[in-house]
Amino acid sequence: MEHWDAAQYLKFKQQRTRPAIDLAARIPLEHPEKIADIGCGPGNSTAVLKQRFPGAKIVGADSSADMIAAAEQAHPEMQFIQCDAQTELEKLGQDYDVVFSNACLQWIPDHPVMIPKMLQMLRPGGVLAVQIPVNYEEPIHKIISRLIQSPQWKGYFHRPQAMYHLTPATYYDLLSESAAEFHMWQTTYFHHMPSHAAILEWYRGTGLRPYLEVLPPEKQDAFSEAVLREVQRAYPLQKDGSLIFRFPRLFFLAFAKEQ
Repeated sequence: MEHWDAAQYLKFKQQRTRPAIDLAARIPLEHPEKIADIGCGPGNSTAVLKQRFPGAKIVGADSSADMIAAAEQAHPEMQFIQCDAQTELEKLGQDYDVVFSNACLQWIPDHPVMIPKMLQMLRPGGVLAVQIPVNYEEPIHKIISRLIQSPQWKGYFHRPQAMYHLTPATYYDLLSESAAEFHMWQTTYFHHMPSHAAILEWYRGTGLRPYLEVLPPEKQDAFSEAVLREVQRAYPLQKDGSLIFRFPRLFFLAFAKEQ
């Protein structure tokens, strides 16, 4: 069972929430009545949807009990359900005007199955709004990939792929087959980071988490230190002593077909 730490994730709440704000702003519906937030985490993205569409009935869903507990504590006025989107999507029902998913699908395999299933949750003309990190060409991702294949560490990682992406061209073909209409775009965020250690802390909450979980406790610090050493080499300091942490993200809006 993978464990998510809501407190670790929220150390960079403002930066993590910005893409959800940008995605919600692009949803072209005026007054959606029913919205599902799949992979809601600690409720920060669900709160964005509530602010954008104050009259809608919104349910947040996440596979992590820790994330759901944090969401319920932070937003007791909203509804949250523990639900594994890969295997339990039917728990959420159908007839949604908006199905929203911010930085979730990269943890779920088989997107050619998942995305049509999410579109099927919508009413005709409803909108699937998705954001997926596509930072696999960035230094932090390459550093981790290189380390887990190195002689010192590869014996610990029997399932090296922890995140799942398709190419933009493959998403294009998938959406052209599954949706009535769709729009895709990519944004690269330039996050300000005060130190190399801050980049490591960011990744402890997401991309580094599945690798640390499979290591013996006595090896986790050594692996983190190895990542940090490489991060220090890969990310140059700016004139003021801070760093730029580039983070590309792919977005799409897909509209459900008429029944």
